[in-house]
Amino acid sequence: MTRRAKVMRLPTAGPQDTAPLAAAIDRGEVDPASIVAIVGKTEGNGCVNDFTRGYATLALKLLLAERLKCQLTDVEARVAIVMSGGTEGGLSPHLLVFCRESTDEAVSGPRLAIGVGLTRAFKPEEIGRKAQIDATAEAVAAAMRDAGIASPGDVHFVQIKCPLLTKERIEEAERRGAMVATDDTYYSMALSRGASALGVALALGEIKDAPESAVCRDWSLHSGVASTSAGVELLRNEIVVLGNAQGWGGDLVIDHEVMKDAIDTDAARRVLKRLGGETVALLAKAEASPSGEIRGRRHTMLDDSDIHSTRHARALVGGVLAGVIGDTLLYVSGGAEHQGPPGGGPVAIVAKI
Repeated sequence: MTRRAKVMRLPTAGPQDTAPLAAAIDRGEVDPASIVAIVGKTEGNGCVNDFTRGYATLALKLLLAERLKCQLTDVEARVAIVMSGGTEGGLSPHLLVFCRESTDEAVSGPRLAIGVGLTRAFKPEEIGRKAQIDATAEAVAAAMRDAGIASPGDVHFVQIKCPLLTKERIEEAERRGAMVATDDTYYSMALSRGASALGVALALGEIKDAPESAVCRDWSLHSGVASTSAGVELLRNEIVVLGNAQGWGGDLVIDHEVMKDAIDTDAARRVLKRLGGETVALLAKAEASPSGEIRGRRHTMLDDSDIHSTRHARALVGGVLAGVIGDTLLYVSGGAEHQGPPGGGPVAIVAKI
């Protein structure tokens, strides 16, 4: 039997809305047992207190547990669920459901391959540090093996959901005499995203070494395919590796480019030109340029005391890329520490050919 990847893009009416996925299961369009990952956007603020991510994750786990007739812990062991908060601007809340099916069809060439990896749960003092970098690198390598992707060059997007620090987690560490990387809960999101991204770069050979001192400091170290999103709803890293591999059937392929800045539409257009066919999903990272400029023009995203720059960046990049593909149902995650060059980030497109 040959494996075949399937990707469904389902709009949602709120974080709790699992009805579109339930309907697809009822219609026989997707076998719940074939689902290995769900990546989605929710309409929360994307900050430490964005509980829409956990709400959406729990709703999905409950649905899958019901349909698979299993416990929530069984769902957690087999499905990576990555919910990213923040649908600023025209971004539309939705789910991307990734499935691995079996087929007897002939294999005609490299096709979309999906691998999933899970780290152990991290202690609060490990978040944003070397332990998270190394564990992520190991899990990415395991996910590549799971997908049957032989070469790092065939990996086009690595989506990770990673934990953050809360006051309770910080206090728990302090009671044990442990020191966390930061007592700023919002900054802990950046550290966790950055450490996770460096783990991807290390696993794929994009960098030779990833010292702890480099996290959110040495911007010359980055990955061209990493996309990391931090949340309060978990303590481990949940990893989805997307690439092309021999031995997979179907009609889906993936390709990517690295946007040099927030308005780099040419990067996305190059991907579309190489792929051809119908766009099934677009995934991208976004951040406000730390220089305070975009192609020599001053931006104010970093100076806004009312709205954090990550929210501005999602809206900007979301609008730019929506204009390229003619659709607002696209995944754009903010906070691109070590994910592409400063002010830029990877953009990947899954297409049906």
